[in-house]
Amino acid sequence: MKSSNSFLAVALAIASLSFPVSVKADTVNARCDVFPKGEDRATSSGLCTFSQRQGAVSIQLENGRSYDLLPSGNRPGNYRDQTGRAAYRQAGLGDKGQIYRLATESIFVYWDTAPYGQNSGNTNGRAAASRQPDAGTTVARLRDLVGARAGQAENAVKRRGYRFVKSSSGYSYWLEGRTNYCVTILTEQGRYQSIIYTGGPGDCQK
Repeated sequence: MKSSNSFLAVALAIASLSFPVSVKADTVNARCDVFPKGEDRATSSGLCTFSQRQGAVSIQLENGRSYDLLPSGNRPGNYRDQTGRAAYRQAGLGDKGQIYRLATESIFVYWDTAPYGQNSGNTNGRAAASRQPDAGTTVARLRDLVGARAGQAENAVKRRGYRFVKSSSGYSYWLEGRTNYCVTILTEQGRYQSIIYTGGPGDCQK
């Protein structure tokens, strides 16, 4: 009994020392935009915290709402949320952030918190290199085309002064005529799902 109690005391001491270090290393300040599924207008936009530990992801919004995603299956980027529904991580923001698609909404996580006057504390985050709108900002002039059929909407994009540059894995990249800002359009199931600024002109290089 005495040796058992000693072992328990040692285990608790180790846990009390290691746990805070893990939290500090894996949690960063970020900026989160939450969009209802199929919508291009965010219902929530502001500061948040992003945590990742052993593959599990936790996102805590400024308004108190939280999302807990646990790895699912053997494919990286597939998760189950706290209600058991499927979720997945999607590419599209490069080193500027990550996109999480949930059953009823999408969360865009950006490492750059500069618009809110805070330092993210994340070495992967990068401040915008130009005056181009922040990455993930919906292009106002093309907002009405979100949800439209790609084949029909493409001509409208061109008529409004955007020049096609390239496409890759469901994303097409365009240059905005008057500003030369880089825009990316995500197409899924034949329809435009999002039309956003990429955050830097380098994304529109061939």
